[in-house]
Amino acid sequence: MVRVSTSILTQEKEDAVKTFYDLEVAHTDMFHIDVMDGKFVEKNTIELMKDYATTLSHITNLGLDVHFMVENIEEFIDEYIDLNPEYISFHIETSKTKERTMEIINTIKENDIKVAIAINPDTSIEDIKEYIPYVHMVLVMTVVPGKGGQKLIPETLDKVSELKKFIEQENYDIDIEVDGGINAETVEQAKQAGANVLVAGSYVLNSSNLKEAISNLKK
Repeated sequence: MVRVSTSILTQEKEDAVKTFYDLEVAHTDMFHIDVMDGKFVEKNTIELMKDYATTLSHITNLGLDVHFMVENIEEFIDEYIDLNPEYISFHIETSKTKERTMEIINTIKENDIKVAIAINPDTSIEDIKEYIPYVHMVLVMTVVPGKGGQKLIPETLDKVSELKKFIEQENYDIDIEVDGGINAETVEQAKQAGANVLVAGSYVLNSSNLKEAISNLKK
């Protein structure tokens, strides 16, 4: 089953609550929360995303799909754990040692939250294979992280296919999420490559019909 995680990175604050309600009615499966620190990526969304995530935790039962694009996840993780998200993703590029990576994974899992490892377009599947048995999902960035509205980098789908093959060979039960440039034109390629969780922001939020846009991604 394909699930849609709608990114609210570009959502304007003044009508955010109405949009959140409309997205739930339109059958998004999750809300994708892009937490950026201005260091790992240029943009800083710390305050805005915490505000949005807190609001969502009070008005919806849909899952929060928290994606940390930060250098030091330890600075932020406790306050998001308190919001009981469905997923917390962190970038392998920010974790310099195996010990630290496993500490982060275990901290998230000990709080009954699903954990995901995220990789940038230039990071190989080989770099994360040893951690895959311990996580619930791998998030493959299909654009350079940090900005909304980018075009999908086609080569990243080769990594999705490689990851899917590895997961099937090892008989792991793991979701594959793709993030960046997902729209009506690229979604079929992403699904055929093996993705079953689709992050979509601009395509959904800029649509005149949220329900139709989300349906187009799922069908």
